[in-house]
Amino acid sequence: MKQKIILFTALVLLLALVAFMVKDFFFSKPGTSNPYEFKLDAVRTGDTTSAAYAETGQIKPEMEEIHGLTTDASGRIYVAGKDSVEIFDASGKTLSKFRITGTALCIALDESGNIFLGLQDHIEIWRNGKLVSKWNSYGTDAVITSITVKGNNVFVADAGQKVVYRFDKDGKLINKIGLKDPAIGVPGFIIPSPYFDLCISSDGNLWVVNPGRHSFEKYTFDGKLLNSWGKASMAVEGFCGCCNPSNFAMIQDSLFVTAEKAIERVKIYNANGTLRCLVATPGQFEEGTKGLDLAVDNRNRILVLDPVKKLIRIFEAKK
Repeated sequence: MKQKIILFTALVLLLALVAFMVKDFFFSKPGTSNPYEFKLDAVRTGDTTSAAYAETGQIKPEMEEIHGLTTDASGRIYVAGKDSVEIFDASGKTLSKFRITGTALCIALDESGNIFLGLQDHIEIWRNGKLVSKWNSYGTDAVITSITVKGNNVFVADAGQKVVYRFDKDGKLINKIGLKDPAIGVPGFIIPSPYFDLCISSDGNLWVVNPGRHSFEKYTFDGKLLNSWGKASMAVEGFCGCCNPSNFAMIQDSLFVTAEKAIERVKIYNANGTLRCLVATPGQFEEGTKGLDLAVDNRNRILVLDPVKKLIRIFEAKK
């Protein structure tokens, strides 16, 4: 009996020692730093790379919330948000505005000047300030975060249901893109938060951000995965956090312009996925800013939608 008591006591002491060591390993002691702590502030302020772009102008929309941004071939700037859409010329002068019912989270144009709006669970098409068409809801789980249009094809990113839809312009579903299918090498989208963007490249293929994997994926319109690139890293060359990049746009020669949340910065990547330069650094945004939507105009100016400051901020390459 005495031997059992001694063994039990030794076991208790051993467990207590292990618990103390584990606590000491994972948690900081008073007055000391924890080497395993995720120090986002250090990442935000520790980037010493200089931006290759300078902010040259700002546009102040009148709406209460701004969410979506796009441009047309003439350089006009379109902003969508809560209850309205506003259109500006390249200098920032208001050309027109119209009211909508609800909040548009994203906006796109077709070649005819029709405006496609994503309002949480459905798409609306507007022209000259008038509602032309309202498509059916995609369900209560839908969160429409991005739209792009090419010819008769309308691609819609649904962050809530983790899929890209391909419709015709009448709203008829043609196919779904990005659903997990190991047999054909499609990994499936990981989308922890409502940031899920897409764009058509100059070579006519569909690029989609897979934010939880910190990568870009290139698809044919039929949904075949062609290739991908991306790097999960705390360094400026990569993307970190739960889900980045949050937004992107493309420059004509297939350069990627990316925006991130948590580390609020804008970058440009070459077509092969290598970092080209910084456009804007974290210090140029309010800490905690999310939803930096992007567009590139016909002069290759980079337009950044800043939802915290409620501005469209214009960046141009330094000379």
